[in-house]
Amino acid sequence: MTALTLSTAAASGLRADAIVVGVAKGAGSKGGLVVSSGAEAVDKAYDGKLASVLETLGATGAEGEVTKLPAPSGFKAPVVVAVGLGEVPKKDETYGTDALRRAAGTVARALTGVKKAAFALPVEDAGDAGAIAEGALLGAYSFDAYKDQGDAKGAKKKGKDAKAPLAEIAVLGGKPRDKAYKAAVDRAVAVAEEMNRARDLINTPPNDLDPEAFAAVATAAAKEHGIKIQVLDEKALAKGGFGGILGVGVGSEAPPRLVKLSYTHSKAKKHLAFVGKGITYDSGGISLKPAGHNETMKCDMAGAAAVFAAVVAAARLGLEVNVTGWLALAENMPSGSATRPGDVLRMYSGKTVEVLNTDAEGRLVLADAITKASEDKPDAIVDVATLTGAMMMALGSRTFGIMANDDAFRTSVHEIAEEVGEPSWPMPLPADLRKGMDSPTADIANMGERMGGGLVAGLFLQEFVGEGITWAHLDIAGPAFHEGAPFGYTPKGGTGSAVRTLVRLAECTAAGDLG
Repeated sequence: MTALTLSTAAASGLRADAIVVGVAKGAGSKGGLVVSSGAEAVDKAYDGKLASVLETLGATGAEGEVTKLPAPSGFKAPVVVAVGLGEVPKKDETYGTDALRRAAGTVARALTGVKKAAFALPVEDAGDAGAIAEGALLGAYSFDAYKDQGDAKGAKKKGKDAKAPLAEIAVLGGKPRDKAYKAAVDRAVAVAEEMNRARDLINTPPNDLDPEAFAAVATAAAKEHGIKIQVLDEKALAKGGFGGILGVGVGSEAPPRLVKLSYTHSKAKKHLAFVGKGITYDSGGISLKPAGHNETMKCDMAGAAAVFAAVVAAARLGLEVNVTGWLALAENMPSGSATRPGDVLRMYSGKTVEVLNTDAEGRLVLADAITKASEDKPDAIVDVATLTGAMMMALGSRTFGIMANDDAFRTSVHEIAEEVGEPSWPMPLPADLRKGMDSPTADIANMGERMGGGLVAGLFLQEFVGEGITWAHLDIAGPAFHEGAPFGYTPKGGTGSAVRTLVRLAECTAAGDLG
């Protein structure tokens, strides 16, 4: 991981390979470029003409724009990097924390191959320092486990174009001895490292990350961070009657797992349960996906990765709340033993489900895990899943949908997601769509009406939530895996979507900010 420190050093005297400053678009049509706070010393070294120099180089202050120029005489760093922050804040307002987070991430990506960068971005309080730290650490992420692995003798070698991620980050304007600043940066490090761990899991090829391998990763992390873990293998699942998880995994040579991660705190007054869909590869099963839809299906375990990362982050932060994570892990493959359309599964709850489409498998593994999680009587259950293409059709590739059996809780989760910079949108659970899942053979079918398919999936999951338990469903099918060019602190590939929402939800619950 990239190293990170807070520093009160002057930008001119700091030994680094680059000094990062922020610039913005001035208000109005003739506003011009504005150098943001934090860069005063750098601007002074340019005789107060940094903005005009940058404008000459074509800089506009637009969000995500990066401009490099030689550092002024007397600076120990050779390069100044200006990053656009967008519009200048209105009077009595400041740059939002996610704007700082995105800017820091953009620069960290631009400085791949650089050893050390000092970030002289606007810091008004500890929250700003934490946002810059988090964005920079997320932006510096790189997944290269399958590149430059060495020759036949095991000797390490690098490709001619290979560059290491930014190695060290110094956040200027921070106060290393201030408890609030230290806590904000420590939190940023824990959350970013766990979010990057989730990204690693999502990006790992399915031939190396089957349910058993995922469970092994979780076991190692649980041991390291003092988290209690229980892993149910295929025999235990059969004995327990987990028909949904077994029904999805029966077609694969890699058997399914149900993993329970339990983080507890002696002062906890509330208990949250997080449930993650962990389909380590989704072929669609007998209802095989068409060509062009299989290539990224290693990401179908992104919900379980998010839950895993959030539980570990809660443990690292010592949050005063009990958090249980459930990872419903299976590989959905077609074979002679695979579940067929028309088969009926008896779920862990005792309900029977007619499987009309084996590619609607995520809701089956989640249903068993939600039922099991309900037995502990948590104060709330939140499930996270790359569940439906319909949600992507509705909200696009950067926004996840939120459904819940409690409007106030759905609103709280939405506000938390927006606060931490994860775009989301509250979605309904229309009762009239439930009838479409009526089955003449079983208690319920795993498919309903095509229109509103993302909402139908939510209604199916709601059937398995324990009575009286508050529940929310996050469909992260869109933002979980990014196939386009990187932007801000979002890389190509696995993103770690929902990790920060879950962690912040746990923090708010620990603080008593949620009912």
